[in-house]
Amino acid sequence: MSALLEIKSSVLRQVQVCPSFRRRTEPEPASPSAVPQEPPTGAWRPGDGVEFFAHMRLILKKGDSRQGLPCPEVLLRSGSPAPAEPVDPSRDLRSLTQEEVGMLYEEALYTVLHRAGAMSPDQVDDEDVLLGYLRQVFSTGAKEHTEAIERVRKAKAPLYALKVCVVRAKNLLAKDSNGFSDPYCMLGILPASGAPQGQSGQKEPRFGFRKGSKRSSPLPAKCIQVTEVKSSTLNPVWKEHFLFEIEDVGTDQLHLDIWDHDDDVTLAEACRKLNEVIGLKGMGRYFKQIVKSARANGTAGPSEDHTDDFLGCLNIPIRRDTAMSQHGRSGFQSYLLLLSLVLRLEHPAEQPNSSSWRGELSGPASTILCLHGGQCNLSPLQLAVLHWQVSSRHHQMCTMDYGYLLGLLEDLQMHWEEAASLPQDQEEGLADSFSAFSEFGLQLLRQLRHYFPAANSTAVYRLELLLKCLDKLQLFQPSFEICPFETELSMDIAAALKRGNREWYDRLLNARSPREQPGPQRLAGLLELADAIYEDLQACYSVYANLFYGILKVDVFTLTFRQLERLVAEEAWVLTEELSPRMTLQVASGLFELYLTLADIQRFWSCIPGRDGRSLALAGIHTPFLPAMKLWLQVLRDQTRWRLQGAVDVDTLEPVDASSKHSSSAATASLCFSHIQELWARLAWPDPAQAQELGMQLSQDMCEAVLFYTELLRRKGDTQPGAASEAVSEPLCVVLNNIELVRGAVGQALRGLAWQEGAGGLEATLPRPLLSCTQTLEEDLQREARTVTAHLTSKMVADIRKYVQHISLSPDSIQKDEAVAPLMKYLDEKLALLNTSLVKENLNRVLEALWELLLQAILQALGANSDVSADFYGRFHFTLEALVSFFHAEGQGLPLESLRDGSYKRLAEELRLHRCSTRECIEQFYLDKLKQRSLEQNRFGRLSVRCHYEAAEQRLAVEVLHAADLLPLDANGLSDPFVIVELGPPHLFPLVRSQRTQVKARTLHPVYDELFHFSVPAEACRRPGACLLFTVMDHDWLSANDFAGEAALGLGAVSGIARPQVGGGTRAGQPVILQLRRPRAQVRSALRMLEGRANKEAQEFVKRLKELERCMEDDP
Repeated sequence: MSALLEIKSSVLRQVQVCPSFRRRTEPEPASPSAVPQEPPTGAWRPGDGVEFFAHMRLILKKGDSRQGLPCPEVLLRSGSPAPAEPVDPSRDLRSLTQEEVGMLYEEALYTVLHRAGAMSPDQVDDEDVLLGYLRQVFSTGAKEHTEAIERVRKAKAPLYALKVCVVRAKNLLAKDSNGFSDPYCMLGILPASGAPQGQSGQKEPRFGFRKGSKRSSPLPAKCIQVTEVKSSTLNPVWKEHFLFEIEDVGTDQLHLDIWDHDDDVTLAEACRKLNEVIGLKGMGRYFKQIVKSARANGTAGPSEDHTDDFLGCLNIPIRRDTAMSQHGRSGFQSYLLLLSLVLRLEHPAEQPNSSSWRGELSGPASTILCLHGGQCNLSPLQLAVLHWQVSSRHHQMCTMDYGYLLGLLEDLQMHWEEAASLPQDQEEGLADSFSAFSEFGLQLLRQLRHYFPAANSTAVYRLELLLKCLDKLQLFQPSFEICPFETELSMDIAAALKRGNREWYDRLLNARSPREQPGPQRLAGLLELADAIYEDLQACYSVYANLFYGILKVDVFTLTFRQLERLVAEEAWVLTEELSPRMTLQVASGLFELYLTLADIQRFWSCIPGRDGRSLALAGIHTPFLPAMKLWLQVLRDQTRWRLQGAVDVDTLEPVDASSKHSSSAATASLCFSHIQELWARLAWPDPAQAQELGMQLSQDMCEAVLFYTELLRRKGDTQPGAASEAVSEPLCVVLNNIELVRGAVGQALRGLAWQEGAGGLEATLPRPLLSCTQTLEEDLQREARTVTAHLTSKMVADIRKYVQHISLSPDSIQKDEAVAPLMKYLDEKLALLNTSLVKENLNRVLEALWELLLQAILQALGANSDVSADFYGRFHFTLEALVSFFHAEGQGLPLESLRDGSYKRLAEELRLHRCSTRECIEQFYLDKLKQRSLEQNRFGRLSVRCHYEAAEQRLAVEVLHAADLLPLDANGLSDPFVIVELGPPHLFPLVRSQRTQVKARTLHPVYDELFHFSVPAEACRRPGACLLFTVMDHDWLSANDFAGEAALGLGAVSGIARPQVGGGTRAGQPVILQLRRPRAQVRSALRMLEGRANKEAQEFVKRLKELERCMEDDP
């Protein structure tokens, strides 16, 4: 019994009785008349089943990648460099003449030779390095370089000016009684003659104007300026600008003092005395006066404060006398030309990874540009404009990083908002640069898929930066007096994208499905085109859509989808109309794949929230594909059969691996049905009526294919070596497992055909025709499984009978468990093998079959032995209970309610009756009659009676009222019925004779209204089994009477017996309607027990009953 402890209980599926598919199954390909006809030339051929389903797997794999909406992470797979963008040398600034180049060269040399001020740490202060760099920029020879330097040195030296911005001061000393001060700042230029003499390492005096050599000439008023007074603060903020002319950039110094203001004289009066100051001592007195006046008010001139003594830089000239200025060229234009040349040198086109260059300039380059911009007195806005103009044009000739260009636009925007407007010519130049860059960007967007492929993360990032640059250009549009854009930039972008979509589509169409080709050849190309469009839409939705809408508010996905969907729909309509008149199986297969892709495109749109697919050009595209779908189902049907036939031919009926119990053909069949169901789900035919037609055809083909497979499999199992000789055939076990696996797979596939109904329970979702189809197939497969199970267990019948015979022939002297032991050992060994070879569902089937075989074998043994001892029946009773425990296996085997049903009840009853006396068996016979229920209502009619017990007279009153709907037993379609009333069992009422009513001629609804009395004690009527038996007979004059039906009424329920009558009345109770019936098998078990007994009482009882049975032999 150890084998059954590993078995888990399961519930068999209940199926309804439906017409079998086996009657509709087509002949097998194995027979000459059943070989499928070869399809027309060019279609899939027999033997191509493997190739066909391999192709189907590719279709399903393609569909798996199209489930739901795509994610950017799925598409962005490559981090390789972005494709090279187009360059246009014609977009550079106009070429300079030799004379203009020379003038610009001298301008740059002049900038270096007359530089002033301190350099920042990242700049170059070596004059030779800077001059050498300029020579490299202009590609000048040594002699020309030397001559140019000489000319520049002889030119007039520039005049310098110092621009000072006094911003703020912090944490000043508190000089007033209120804990604050009223600070102001006084600053001026200390001439070289007044500068202190000494070593360079000495500390500069605090007040430079009070010390130094005497100076006879007066100090100009413009050399000293004062900021505004800030009242009651220790942290003043001025933000005031000043301009000072410089005579000697090498020795002049800027001096700055901060003073606390006290009211005395006005500042204007003090400043008017400035020209009267002579010498340093006079300057000291002047400072005292100016302090007093500043305390009164600080309005002598614009002023600011600073926390340090020295601020600013002395290297900013304001006027220069050069050959460039003599020819009227502005510093703005010269800087533009110089920067253009510098970028050509710093960022050559042949440089590796040039597209990632972010404007990093070398030290000499940045130094020269900084000096030149300062000496030309260019504002931050002008510098930002210049760098954008030059860099944006340079980018169109040699690709740069869009992040750098975006940074230039952001810098330009910041200065644009802070500064005043540009001169008109400079603004026009900026507008031209915007127009040129936007035109270049639109050119790239027209070829979006080429320059910015969605699978390349580097290219997508460049696209994002480009779109941000274009968005920045839109921000400048309202600020220009001369608008650089004729229309809204977003409209231009949408137009460029549309034009690019059409060009891309036309290229693909001409390359893959040109219209001059024949229709079948164009079909393959159109399928490739549709696949390419779907992949493009995926990329557009997951990558491009968010970028364009998030940055520019351009709905690129809707724009692209509408355009491409309309184009491919038009092409599909034209091609299907051309192919419909000459449809072949090959064309149908191609159109099927094409429709799947077109349906995927339509579903893609519907998956997006808020999108309605009914407005698409593809909305009705399924109509011209319907004939191809019907023809393709024929291809699928034939290919499925060929694939299953091939799978069974190569199947060895051995488990595919150690963990499986089915063979290779079952796995192949399950996979085929799964693929068919998945393809149907992808098909998702939109028209409900057509979908039902296609689905029902497909379901019927699948059902017939399954039965075709099981028949092939069962036949192959019968021909395996050892299948007929072994008690437990391994091939038959594999066959049974295969049937179970395929049963589950095809059931799931059939349920999946009702895709439009949802995914609920079977009864709730499947349409009625499909439900009927599924239930019919389920019953056919269960029948097939029972057939194989019967074949498997039939090899054990002889052994089971042998061991049951051993139990019956065992002497009464041995123990019961010893008599049963051989049978239990045999079962344990066989079921251990079955448990290893079968899945749990099939093991339960085998257990149920073996259980029935054992019960029948025991019943046969009981029937073959009569007049045996009580120990004989005791042994079988013990055997029966031992088998129940064995097959139940502590809850791991068959359930007890299943074991103790059907034949078990009959066997248990016979064993019980064999141990009963004759009278107990007769009582059981009548008890069975009372328990019997009519299974066919009103077939034999009904009888109405009324009964009560008269206790005073100790008699039973029985009133036969009438009968209805009796069987017509005569040739005239009527009967001559009468009713026999008797009490049973006979041994309880030995002195009571039966009574009968009158015969009612030619009627099926007789009315009797006859009363009968039976003198019987009440105690006898209360015994178990005591009853009234009504037998309805048809009276025949020339032959034996015919049996029409019988009914039994238990006396325990009769009024007066069940409870005493109240008031001493003689009549009580309501009429009772009894359904007439005929004796059934369940009431004959006691009769068989009595037949085997030799005593007189048993034989007389059996004889009387057999006479009644003879009356029923000729009845319907």
